[in-house]
Amino acid sequence: MKKTYVIDTNVLIQAPYALGCFEDNDLVIPLVVVEELDGLKKAEGDRGANARAAVRMLESLRAKGNLLEGVKLESGGMLRVEKNFVNVELPPDLPEDKADNRLLMVCKGLCEAAGSDGQIILVTKDLVLRLKAQIIGVRAEDFTTEQISREDAGYTGRTQVYIPEEHIKEFKKSGISSDLVYETDEYGNRIEPELYENEFVVLKADQSTKKTLLGRVKKNKIVPLEFKKSKPYGVSPRNAGQYFMQEALMTDAQSAPLVIIKGMAGTAKTFYSLAVGMEKVYNNPNGEYRRIIVCRPNAQFDDDIGFLPGSEQEKIAPLMRPVIDNLEQILDSDENSRYEDEELLGDKITEIFERGIIQTEALNFIRGRSISKTYLIIDEAQNMTPNQVKGIITRAGKGTKIILLGDPNQIDKPFLDERTNGLSYAAKYMKGSPYCWQVSLSADECERSELAMDAVKRL
Repeated sequence: MKKTYVIDTNVLIQAPYALGCFEDNDLVIPLVVVEELDGLKKAEGDRGANARAAVRMLESLRAKGNLLEGVKLESGGMLRVEKNFVNVELPPDLPEDKADNRLLMVCKGLCEAAGSDGQIILVTKDLVLRLKAQIIGVRAEDFTTEQISREDAGYTGRTQVYIPEEHIKEFKKSGISSDLVYETDEYGNRIEPELYENEFVVLKADQSTKKTLLGRVKKNKIVPLEFKKSKPYGVSPRNAGQYFMQEALMTDAQSAPLVIIKGMAGTAKTFYSLAVGMEKVYNNPNGEYRRIIVCRPNAQFDDDIGFLPGSEQEKIAPLMRPVIDNLEQILDSDENSRYEDEELLGDKITEIFERGIIQTEALNFIRGRSISKTYLIIDEAQNMTPNQVKGIITRAGKGTKIILLGDPNQIDKPFLDERTNGLSYAAKYMKGSPYCWQVSLSADECERSELAMDAVKRL
């Protein structure tokens, strides 16, 4: 049965292409949504850009016919703008002057007009609006086109397998065929593991569980880590996750142009990414990268940056404080004497920024650029939309390495969750790509402090 979907503004703001994602079903755009798009079209950043894109799409449909009567979509359905149902009654606690409630009036009016045979569904990213829709008897759903499955969200970029004892020397020398490793089920039976390109592997000797090796899937082989003995800017990995992270970050941009690192706070994602960048650009420059650029998206900042006083760097300085904190630890690596000379440490950090070795930029200022030979770190990438992630990755020029860092369980941006954010979206669709290396760090690999580790276990 054909359905009728009522589209909320926030769906078009996050995914302006959404009107083409509902197959041959009918779409309704309430007039209040058109008004909201009009109010957002001059907004800064992605909100304004996506609002303008949605308006242009509606204009292209208007040129084909009367939007109030309905215009045929390429998918086979019809789209129309709905201006009626202004007198539909809502519960007294839902005032009519609110845009969300005006949207509910349209939904309820359409339901009453369609009767029991009609399927009217409100599509919105707003959890509260979905709750209010249920209160008045209107079916409501999230926009799920960009939503990944729970299975895909759980992909960690690493796995554990068994290796026959007699092949350990062969692995250390040149790697082994992936057909030689195996997993076991609950009954001890051997199972062939499903391995993805560039997936990291913990290999355990099947005759001696104390022997553990680290490797990576490369085509049909599992090869040893190339940078296991490296110490970027004097930093040494402390656990398997950090060895994997180091391998992905140290590998050149031609072999690993995209690195995705997920993990909770304290797993050294930002710290290690900066340490490798500083090693490549500052400590041992060889022309591989021209500079380090750090972006850190924020729920409100990207929309309001234009209204903040000062230069771009002054505007984004508060968001970049975590970068400074990590740089202080990298530049002053002696934990016993760290921070003894605050002035000298501050001068070192100032020099790095003044020389342009590290640059900080707002995420929305990356739009439209082509970035070449750059070590680009996107911190807190879980606060990006799938559309933003696509925009960032497609900006990568020759010799650029993009590092996406974040924790999908710590999202601050409205209308995103652990299965719809840009970090998880990129991890899912780039899984198995020869150009993408990714790894998730576990809670047990938190290295921030003993208190932080204890809090992970208790809280």
